[in-house]
Amino acid sequence: MLETNSNLQTNFGYLLEDALISEINEIGITKTFKKDEIIIEIGDYIKFMPLLLNGAIKILREDQNGDELVLYYLEKGDTCAMTLSCCLGQTKSKIRAVTETDVELIMIPKEKMGEWLGVYKSWQSFILQSYHNRMDELLEAVDTIAFLKMDERLFRYLKDKAMVTHNDVIFTTHQEISQDLHTSRVVISRLLKKLENEQKIALFRNSIKVLQL
Repeated sequence: MLETNSNLQTNFGYLLEDALISEINEIGITKTFKKDEIIIEIGDYIKFMPLLLNGAIKILREDQNGDELVLYYLEKGDTCAMTLSCCLGQTKSKIRAVTETDVELIMIPKEKMGEWLGVYKSWQSFILQSYHNRMDELLEAVDTIAFLKMDERLFRYLKDKAMVTHNDVIFTTHQEISQDLHTSRVVISRLLKKLENEQKIALFRNSIKVLQL
């Protein structure tokens, strides 16, 4: 009998039936990625649905000029609603998924997604809850862009990164932040200094410590 992946059992065992966990363990393909690797690219046809076992992933959109904007983050125990839609609809991916940390995930063949919806009630609940969670995060991203000032957006972005990585020290550059927030490096540098003066963060070389979580 195949030994169950301990991270699969820990992160999904309380959500899904034992029979489904066993099936995922049997047919799923476990993969690991290093930080800053692209897992899903815009325009890809997606053949597998990822279940995140460890680490964090950021989901990005790209405009016609090639500039990126972070939509939301995924943590262990999550999956991506955009991936679900592409798998079920057999359409190309409209997002880019990039590892925020080292990541371990298990890939489920897309053919199983629809089959399990008719077999396992826990799978139905998990898929519906995943859509709901990602929709909430998308609405929050829209609200942040529409209603918050850039310094407020920046501080929320830093807090989100700290929470998904479970580390109040963020290893990044001003340029990387500016790309994620779709603004200029000069603006980010000025606002980071403002946040430091307000004692919300502490700035170091290539890292930022979030003081107020």
